[in-house]
Amino acid sequence: MMKLGVLGTADIAFRRFLPALSKCSNFTYAGVASRTPEKCQPFQETFGGQIYENYGDLLADDTIDAVYVPLPPALHYEWGKKALESGKHLLMEKPFTTHLHETEELLELAAKKGLIVHENYMFLYHCQLAKIEAMIADGLLGDIRLYRMSFGFPMRGQGDFRYNKALGGGALLDCGGYPVRLALELLGDTAKVVHSKLYQPDGFSVDLYGNAVIENDAGQVAQISFGMDNAYQCQLEVWGSQATLIAPRIFTAPSGFLAQGIVRDSATENVLELGQDDSFVNSIQNFLEIIENSEKNIQSRIQIMKQSKMIEDIMNRQNNV
Repeated sequence: MMKLGVLGTADIAFRRFLPALSKCSNFTYAGVASRTPEKCQPFQETFGGQIYENYGDLLADDTIDAVYVPLPPALHYEWGKKALESGKHLLMEKPFTTHLHETEELLELAAKKGLIVHENYMFLYHCQLAKIEAMIADGLLGDIRLYRMSFGFPMRGQGDFRYNKALGGGALLDCGGYPVRLALELLGDTAKVVHSKLYQPDGFSVDLYGNAVIENDAGQVAQISFGMDNAYQCQLEVWGSQATLIAPRIFTAPSGFLAQGIVRDSATENVLELGQDDSFVNSIQNFLEIIENSEKNIQSRIQIMKQSKMIEDIMNRQNNV
């Protein structure tokens, strides 16, 4: 039985992560830490657990095996490092860090200490993605001509950490990470950035929206777009030689939601059921599998590094456009 604590009182921890953790019989919830302890009260009232009056107290608790870190991105490196130094496995909310060199350092530290790290791109573990990948592999869409991935949402207000550069804000690091990670999943190990552009309107310290083109050695292309001042969109489009598949809730299908896909060819349009699932539960269970399987541990570190490198490549390439 793994005992897990939470660093910070982020909404995603209360609304999505802890309800999912309660469904995982191999984990026990230890408690939550906050620099403002009164923010922990709703957590304790709803999920039980202990209240830690600062992050350090939670990390000093030797009974805790693993830590979930849903802090603003700029704090991921600092507290991820301290969690590893305290001997805790690390389940990090995305993005893993805000810089490639920070990711490299944390991965090296985890390997040195024999600890496990996992980046919580939970959509990867929803059954709809496996079904879509099977359709592609079986040739049901024909030869793939193009992938399009888009994820964006309306302005949340500049008080939100996503619009604060000091806290690791920006569309690429937030919603942009999702289509980047999906492109890596579908295009494979040889995927590379060939074009990118980030847009930072006057009055903002971070990018609000952007796009990139990613290509692999087989010539398959993914066009990705993302933004946090956009009409809502959360879609994968797979354009094949015989048919097109559209999955309109590829990144955010909640627990109990029936994910669907639309398949169009030259004559027909059909709606396919892609299934109900709980991607947060599955992501937590995958974290446990990584802890128990050394090969999965290696693959987890490789994928985290590839994701971080691709994000950095998008940042660097767009500066030369």
